[in-house]
Amino acid sequence: MDTLHKIGRRKTAVARVYLNEGSGNITVNNKELNAYFTTAPLQYKVKQPFSLTENVDKYDVNVNVNGGGITGQAEAVRLAISRALVEIDAENRTALKPEGLLTRDPRMVERKKFGQKKARKKFQFSKR
Repeated sequence: MDTLHKIGRRKTAVARVYLNEGSGNITVNNKELNAYFTTAPLQYKVKQPFSLTENVDKYDVNVNVNGGGITGQAEAVRLAISRALVEIDAENRTALKPEGLLTRDPRMVERKKFGQKKARKKFQFSKR
């Protein structure tokens, strides 16, 4: 199997994932997974597609991710890994689809409007 390349996005984060057969090493921006995503929930999100499809420690993953915050980046990586696993074996789709891991989350930050403090918040109203 040669290298498989997939892209995942979440908010403004873009993750490019390169999947190879290997021993389960996950590298994010040339750092180990535990060094880049320091909290356990974020590490769980990245590893979730592997655990659901029972492919833990079968693939080496190299990730380039930029934009957004760390939560959005972790979810972008999760989407890209899920897409790659489905391309490797279509049977994986039945495990990933019900969990919502193949759906690109379309929610984005609402833009700020003029004459207002933020997107929905207004400036303080003074009657007199």
